[in-house]
Amino acid sequence: MALEDAKTEVDMAFMRSDPRGLAFENAFGGATSFLRRRYTKDLAGVDLAITGVPFDQAVTHRPGTRFGPRAIREASALQAYDAPYGWGYDPLSEMTVIDYGDVAFDYAHTASFPGKVEAHIAGILAAGAGTVTLGGDHFVTLPILRAYAERFGPVALIQFDAHSDTWVDDDMDRIDHGTFLYKAIKTGVVDASASVSVGIRTDNPDTLGVTILDAPFVHQQGVAATAARIKEVVGARPCYITFDIDCLDPAFAPGTGTPVWGGLASWQAAAILRGLAGVNLLGGDVVEVSPPYDTTGATAIAGAHVAMELIALYGWTRRR
Repeated sequence: MALEDAKTEVDMAFMRSDPRGLAFENAFGGATSFLRRRYTKDLAGVDLAITGVPFDQAVTHRPGTRFGPRAIREASALQAYDAPYGWGYDPLSEMTVIDYGDVAFDYAHTASFPGKVEAHIAGILAAGAGTVTLGGDHFVTLPILRAYAERFGPVALIQFDAHSDTWVDDDMDRIDHGTFLYKAIKTGVVDASASVSVGIRTDNPDTLGVTILDAPFVHQQGVAATAARIKEVVGARPCYITFDIDCLDPAFAPGTGTPVWGGLASWQAAAILRGLAGVNLLGGDVVEVSPPYDTTGATAIAGAHVAMELIALYGWTRRR
């Protein structure tokens, strides 16, 4: 059936009649929505909305993540033929997943940006859908978390990252990708006691009570122990997953702004994410994919796979 569909399917991002199901059009052609999902602003009946936040004005070093959402969407075309391996179900057939497009904002009015993102996400949540967001630098997670906390209360956070992002920053008007978690905890958006940061390998002594499973822990204790420890800390709490692509070692994800050696291999990240099946996931994001430094496209491919795993995790507790 897939071969026959491949002969006729094209531009499924616009031509798809049924929002559920896989897509088989040529990976090298057609409109590149995320996983060939329908591009739409209609949230009626939608389970999960994929949305982009093309923003990189909060970086401390190399820019370029404003191009991340577009690159991740293009890379996702390589996956659209099949259900995600190892999950035992097809979330794209079980749920209605759409591509909601990107948040609109004035690039020259940075101060208004956080409110734009928060309102964008809040609108999706109000319709009863969850979100998987494609960044963008890591600052974008803060207004997203604010929208989630406004609706669900303080959330448990599962953070995959090379950096803790809890550096002191008490100026709430500053827009900095390295302090998003500090502000989220200090303002009561994230419950630090039920939160975990995975893959950390930069020094920052004050983690504000977040459980740290650094990169050496993952390498030495293994992926099963890491996933088990995350689930122990988070428990049944409603949680949000943010995946900074620099959690991966630069060998697997060179296209990012602040790469740090000694990180997770892609297989480790995949195994840990799949080991989290059953967590009470409200939504998630993948951030810091910077195409100008991604000479082979490997980083965007990794980002697209992370987003697919987030979709599978979201659907795991909601499947029929």
